[in-house]
Amino acid sequence: MKVLLACEESQIVTKQFRALGHEAYSCDILPTSGTNPEWHIESDVRDVIANQWDLVIAFPPCTHLASSGAAWFEAKRKDGRQQQGIDFFNIFTNLDAAMVAIENPIGIMSTHYRKPDQIVHPFHFGDSYRKSTCLWLKGLPKLTATNIVEMGEQITYASGVTMPKWYSDAWKLPPNERARVRSKTFPGIAKAMAEQWGTP
Repeated sequence: MKVLLACEESQIVTKQFRALGHEAYSCDILPTSGTNPEWHIESDVRDVIANQWDLVIAFPPCTHLASSGAAWFEAKRKDGRQQQGIDFFNIFTNLDAAMVAIENPIGIMSTHYRKPDQIVHPFHFGDSYRKSTCLWLKGLPKLTATNIVEMGEQITYASGVTMPKWYSDAWKLPPNERARVRSKTFPGIAKAMAEQWGTP
């Protein structure tokens, strides 16, 4: 299959599809941090999305959409940043491709678009981390858990809010690096996507 991994600079999912023999390409405005630049399209995904793709898996930026940033929603609505995020997300809801998956954390698209088809966590696929990952699917089955493990260490704050330790630790990084670490797909989910969606 010809597969587009939209808004993926890490190539974590791309490599899993390549390992199964698919013609997979990551695409992002950033250069890839992966090891195969020949599989990366450094471009605005809107410039390549009209090409013929058998499968598109999209990871649109969640900065203005995720519930974790709700404290800034009012300002983002006023200055148009949230609407820009919604409009970009909707590029992928309107694709003609037969198979489409859109990934995002819990956020406003559950009401602005529709509820996700499923919510998975890395610990469902062998990685001991909790990260609510919403998947909106078209022409694809729901992912089946492959290896359920412990969800990993949690941090409980004085307010009573609980957060995965890895996510809390990411806040200590510089802003650009923080976003990159928090948005990367975990290896187990990437492998499940390739094996379960890349097999006819």
